[in-house]
Amino acid sequence: MKDKMKRAYAALLLPAFLLCGCGSDASSEAMMSAPAGDPAPSAAVAEYSAEAADDGAAVGEATEKADYAPDAAAEEAVPAETAPDPDGEIPESQIESVTEPPPDDGSQPFVLTAGEWNDNENWGFFSNLVHSGTIAFPSYGLDPVHKISVSVTQSGAPAANQTVTLQDDDAVIWQAKTDRSGNAYLFYPANGSEPVQYTIHAADAAPVTCEIAAEKSGEQGGISVPQNAYSVEITAEPVKYEKTEVMFILDTTGSMGDEITYLQKDFSAIAGEVSNENMTFSVNFYKDEGDDYVTRCNPFTDDVTDVQAKLNQEFADGGGDSPEAVAQILTETITNGEWSRDTNKIAFLIFDAPPHTGTADAICAAAAAAAEKGIRIVPVVASNAERETELFGRALAIMTDSNYVFLTDDSGVGDSHLEPIIGSYQVELLHDIIVRNIREIAS
Repeated sequence: MKDKMKRAYAALLLPAFLLCGCGSDASSEAMMSAPAGDPAPSAAVAEYSAEAADDGAAVGEATEKADYAPDAAAEEAVPAETAPDPDGEIPESQIESVTEPPPDDGSQPFVLTAGEWNDNENWGFFSNLVHSGTIAFPSYGLDPVHKISVSVTQSGAPAANQTVTLQDDDAVIWQAKTDRSGNAYLFYPANGSEPVQYTIHAADAAPVTCEIAAEKSGEQGGISVPQNAYSVEITAEPVKYEKTEVMFILDTTGSMGDEITYLQKDFSAIAGEVSNENMTFSVNFYKDEGDDYVTRCNPFTDDVTDVQAKLNQEFADGGGDSPEAVAQILTETITNGEWSRDTNKIAFLIFDAPPHTGTADAICAAAAAAAEKGIRIVPVVASNAERETELFGRALAIMTDSNYVFLTDDSGVGDSHLEPIIGSYQVELLHDIIVRNIREIAS
């Protein structure tokens, strides 16, 4: 399938290759174990990856990808009028039109393909992966396994933007905002062999008692994932936010050249499709200790030209090892970031390497702050990523009620992209996925 896609893309992608180049500056040695201080994924992860490298098999079921079809115009790489004459030669006057790509007028965005997955919407699939030991958590302190799903309605209709709190007596365990479907996800620490009791609070509804059973393990050789779901009916008026804040957080180390170029070329097109008088943008960058800078943050603005100018000043450089300053940038942009109170909020974290070990407290604080403020963090995992980066991204997406996005090899651009351990998915342009996620959060 990939050969077929690459042939179909040949004419479409040639200008992008010539303009931007392919490949990353550095490739990390594959690491299947979790970092020091975090529980290591089982050997099943390594076994899965070896199998996936051979035939792309997914756990329990082959990962199916729908064919991605570019515009019909791209299917004919050479126009009919450039066909050889009877002697087998192309007329000299037409050689340039065949061998040279069209000039780049800025109208064609840099092409990257991606897939999207939502573990909260596929909780049974996720639970089976954890139960079998194929994937394991916590990941850099993030534990998405111990989850309580809460559905909040008002007069039977989903109640969006409602604050839902999980408490142990008077102590707040987790707080989150309901999404447009009225769902909120609350997380609690592992309770081991002892049952625990919490209360759920939402708007003017009476507190709901939540019984968490003792954890079960070793059944059929796996870990039992808790299934806790509650419904709450409120009488408070529904809340709808008119304004939307969109943030891009971009790793600018040496391996991220393709992704930086993509956003530089495509940001204006993205903004042109989604922006209005009620939408603002912020672009933020990070590298690692010892580089030209560690973090570079910018406030929200409705000036798309200013955002584009800031993007155009960035280039891939630095890094050199697998972990990067993920904890630092999340602390500055999410935990301490200046977000407005009554807005729809979404942040795209575009990266290819996990946080440093020893930063679990900062990572957990950022995830909790995002959930409390209603910031949906959408991880976009780039080329050369390893399994630990996937698990970190998926945990972050689960705990902030968002989608996990990953680049694929189907564009033919850049180095190899990790095939995630998920079910079937649709291959799309990254542009389309970003636009759809913004529109969904703003609706």
